[in-house]
Amino acid sequence: MSQQPSAAPAPTSAVATVSERHDWWRDAVIYQVYPRSFADSNGDGMGDLEGVRTRLPYLRDLGVDAVWLSPFYASPQADAGYDVADYRAVDPMFGTLLDADALIRDAHALGLRIIVDLVPNHSSDQYEWFRRALAEGPGSPSRDRYHFRPGKGKNGELPPNDWESIFGGPAWTRVTEPDGTPGEWYLHLFAPEQPDFNWEHPAVGDEFRSILRFWLDMGVDGFRIDVAHGMVKAEGLPDLGSHEQLKLLGNDVMPFFDQDGVHAIYRQWRRILDEYSGERIFVAEAWTPTVERTANYVRPDELHQAFNFQYLGTHWDAGELRTVIDRTLDAMRPVGAPATWVLSNHDVTRHATRFANPAGLGTQIRLAGDRELGLRRARAATLLMLALPGSAYVYQGEELGLPDVVDLPDEVRQDPAYFRGAGQDGFRDGCRVPIPWTREGSSYGFGDGGSWLPQPAGWGELSVEAQTGEPGSTLELYREALAVRRSTADLGAGDAVEWLRAPEGVVAFRRGDFVCVANTTGESVALPAYGRVLLASGEITETADEAKVPADTTVWWTRV
Repeated sequence: MSQQPSAAPAPTSAVATVSERHDWWRDAVIYQVYPRSFADSNGDGMGDLEGVRTRLPYLRDLGVDAVWLSPFYASPQADAGYDVADYRAVDPMFGTLLDADALIRDAHALGLRIIVDLVPNHSSDQYEWFRRALAEGPGSPSRDRYHFRPGKGKNGELPPNDWESIFGGPAWTRVTEPDGTPGEWYLHLFAPEQPDFNWEHPAVGDEFRSILRFWLDMGVDGFRIDVAHGMVKAEGLPDLGSHEQLKLLGNDVMPFFDQDGVHAIYRQWRRILDEYSGERIFVAEAWTPTVERTANYVRPDELHQAFNFQYLGTHWDAGELRTVIDRTLDAMRPVGAPATWVLSNHDVTRHATRFANPAGLGTQIRLAGDRELGLRRARAATLLMLALPGSAYVYQGEELGLPDVVDLPDEVRQDPAYFRGAGQDGFRDGCRVPIPWTREGSSYGFGDGGSWLPQPAGWGELSVEAQTGEPGSTLELYREALAVRRSTADLGAGDAVEWLRAPEGVVAFRRGDFVCVANTTGESVALPAYGRVLLASGEITETADEAKVPADTTVWWTRV
């Protein structure tokens, strides 16, 4: 049974605080919290909602506009909460609905908005509907809410088609029927514990419209939609006709991803969202072949934002960066949506480690690389990202310059993809290690009872305590950058940049009186002094009319 929230109304002052800025989402800086790794309030080694709530003043002072919470729903945790057993309840490891209610209210009182994850492509195999479907057997109406099919082969011993799971192996699992015989197969594009919903069934749409209203009534300010490009499958579930299908993802429209039918769902959802005050928003996690197809998700009557994965995967290279920036802005301009920019999240190696390694290794890397180089590039990449028109996403701990923990012992790993032998590399645990708050303590201030993933020695020197007030620290760079971004009229929302002539390997653009220059080369470059320096990711040397910008450094100037 779902827990019920407190009936007390939100404070009027809180509502006013989060409603001051019109179209806030067009230039918002949104901070991703991975709850199990952010802050632990009860000493069980696992982060929770009360831990997040106690750290909200830190996020306000950092200067972000909103907080996106990865899933905290009731779940068996087969995939870190992305296998939901009850969409209207909080998992006990994270707290209760009362804790969620308190977190939302406190965030609003501090001027922060709350965005929650929504997982509509699949449920947990412990979800009531799926358990009923198994119990009722073939031909039951409950099975129509998922993709159950008879197998191929003489005795139905082969999967219904050749689709492969994102986590490796077939995307189908055969069930044992109530009479004990081998029976039908069900579709799961991820783990077997995550059966895919059949969005052709009207009950599925009805259920999720109800779930949206439940959380909107709780006061959340929006939803990040997990696997927003999934849900609708090609008619007839046709064979793909190839193996190693993961290599095709992001390059082709697949029969199970980025089907045009998803857009009708989002138009229905947008009408619901628009009924609520306070400018609530949708954010799509949509892996598409091109940024132009991503733009389809953010047409005026659909979603508000979509993650820019093309940008996340771009190397630290001036030519590549300029190309993806142009393509992104060109794609979003016709639909009137803001571009989004992101460097890290809970599914990829932190960019301080990606940039520490040679280009071309992908977004999941198990190599530490050159730590000093990676941090220098990460700081520069952050200032470049925050200077671009649109909205930016910050993953917890990147403001501390945290690297991935690449040497976790195999026996402590918990990423389900790691145990499947194929599919994703399974090294996502490295970016999910709990973040350090203090120099010392059993878990560097994360909590009183250790941490669910081991933190490396020396983690305390990267902590919030160690970096606060420390000139030149990565944390203070983020704080200053977000303050400058908020106070500078030419930063934030917009849909274009004016490119400036620059040496090879240098990205340079103007936005009104603001100029951003990023030197992606391994050597210092001499550039014109574009005005007064607002901020730089490294030490620069200035003369009356020239500035020497070191390798892998970004500088912000203003002409006023």
